[in-house]
Parts: sequence; C-alpha cells; structure tokens
Amino acid sequence: MPVTTTVPVIQTPSAGAPFERSTVELRDVGPNDVQIDIAFAGICHSDIHQAREEWGKAIFPMVPGHEIAGVVTQVGSDVSKHEVGDRVGIGCFVDSCRECENCLAGEQQFCVKGNVPTYNGRQYTGEETYGGYAKQIVADENYVLSIPEGIALDEAAPLLCAGITTYSPLKHWGAGPGKKVAVVGMGGLGHMAVKIAHAMGAEVTVISQTLSKQEDGLKLGADHYYASSDPETFKALRSSFDLIINTISADMDIDAYARTLRLNGTMVFVGLPENPQSFSAGSLIGGRRSLAGSNIGGIPETQEMLDFCAEHQIGAEIETISADDVDDAYERVVASKVRYRFVIDTATI
Repeated sequence: MPVTTTVPVIQTPSAGAPFERSTVELRDVGPNDVQIDIAFAGICHSDIHQAREEWGKAIFPMVPGHEIAGVVTQVGSDVSKHEVGDRVGIGCFVDSCRECENCLAGEQQFCVKGNVPTYNGRQYTGEETYGGYAKQIVADENYVLSIPEGIALDEAAPLLCAGITTYSPLKHWGAGPGKKVAVVGMGGLGHMAVKIAHAMGAEVTVISQTLSKQEDGLKLGADHYYASSDPETFKALRSSFDLIINTISADMDIDAYARTLRLNGTMVFVGLPENPQSFSAGSLIGGRRSLAGSNIGGIPETQEMLDFCAEHQIGAEIETISADDVDDAYERVVASKVRYRFVIDTATI
C-alpha cells in the first residue's frame, strides 16, 4: 500500500479570503517524477488575480505559486534529468499534451490541448494542482528546470515566471546590440526586462508613470528613464524604439506608445489588462508597426533563460517574507509598493 505524503501549505479557502495554514496530499512519486523540497516561492501578480478570482472561476481551496525554487529529494525509477540534491525550479505549468505541434516544437506554453497549470488547474487525470506556497511538490521531470549554481535560489525563484516572461519576447524580437528597447513599467516584470535587455546588449529605456524608481532603473541597466505622466515624454520619444516590452496590466494610450516605435517596430504585451484596449489603425499603418503578445516560454527556452541569467549574474531584486506576511504582501503588490518581487521563505510555512 503506497504511503500518502501530506505536506504543509498556506492556502486561501475562497476568493479573496485571508491565507491560512493547512496541508495537501502529494501524489506518489511515479517512475518519471521528482519530489522537490521547496525553498522559496515568488509572489506573482497573477497569484493575486487568481486567489481573488479576478480571471474567471477558480478552484478553491487554492495553493498559489508558480515561481518555485528548491532541491530534489526523491526521484522516480526512470528519471534521468535530475538527481537527489539538484537545485531545480518549476514555473507556470507542470504538464502538456506532448503531442501537438507546439509541444513538439518546445513551445509547451501554447499547448493546443491546454497545458496543466502549476496551481488552480487540473491534471489530465482530473486531480487538482497545488502550487509553491508549500513545503514540497511532486512533478514530472520533463517540466522541472535546472537552476545553475550561479544564481541563489531565492533570487532564482521569480525567474521562473517574471524572468521567462520578459526573456522570451526580448529574444524572439531580436533585442541586442544596435537595438533600442523600451520597457513600460518598472515592477516585477519590468525590472527583469531591464536587466535582461541590458545583458543582451540593447540600449534600454524605461517608461514608468513617475521618476520615483529612476535611480533603480539606471542601476539595473537602463540607459534612459522617462515618466509617462510628463506630456513631453511622448514627443521626445517619437519614432525611437525597435521594440517595446509592455509589462503593465492597466489601461493605456496605445496610440501614444505605438508612435514611439521606429519603422517596423513592435510593441509586445506581457501584462494582461482587465479591460479591452483600443487603438487607431493609423498609429500602426504610419510606420508598418506591429502590436503583439507573448506568454512565458516553453521548457527549452526557460532553461536557456536560467543559463543566460547565471552567465550574466542576473537574479531578481527580492524582498524575502514569512508565510505570515503573504496577505500584507498581496496588498503591497497591488499598491506597487514592492521593489521588486516578494519571495516566501517556505521554511516559515
């Protein structure tokens, strides 16, 4: 008879309810599974949206967390990619169909069947998934990433979402030497976009609501910093950028930003505004400009991102908190009062 493993977690019992301590049952470690002792779990704004049921009906009780860093403690009989003691991470999904065109291309984030979210989802067999606000997790080895020694686990955790969410479009749209990249928003995603774009060799400009984080932005690799609240900003930046990475999830004047693109420039949305956004076709037609979107990255690209960050000594700027501080941390994230990513020390769960 298999022994069921029960692990401590913090969970929210219903939409918007305070977090409470509880336990969940992990599945048995199968032939292709690894068991991970979670050391740190980042708090992503999408955790808040889902815990508050702002993105449609959610599954409760919920254990959020898809920025997971820890150490392998057990491996299945057929596991070949990871060993006990390895430093590993898990991002936004823990399985995919493995058969569709996108999965076969290593773009599992766009699985045609729909990938299995790390939490607030269900395995293809129907079992609910629980995330990283926990002491342990069991996952298929093919969806577990290796964290290189060059990155501390606490600074690595946010890379599994914030890092790959910005690395993927920067790579796809060719950020590098000779390219001018604008990062809109200087938060959890934005600060990673600045670091990565700078490491890729691009000329980086931050456009934030105010200049309050200008010193940070320049320190992290930005070459220029502008306030979107200043009406002169969009005049000064007209036809300036090859690529804009828009990290904010709020309504915005898309036309104003689009006009800062050079010929053939692209503005990529990685933030998800609650409301539909509108724009004038003229702002695109005038410079053969494009609007696009990007969503995290596949397993191969996520591993590439981690290796790139280790090579360039890039980690997230973090504030480590206790499990008791998560409710307060959520409020501070919503109020943009974090620099720049909260990370839960899961030893406190």
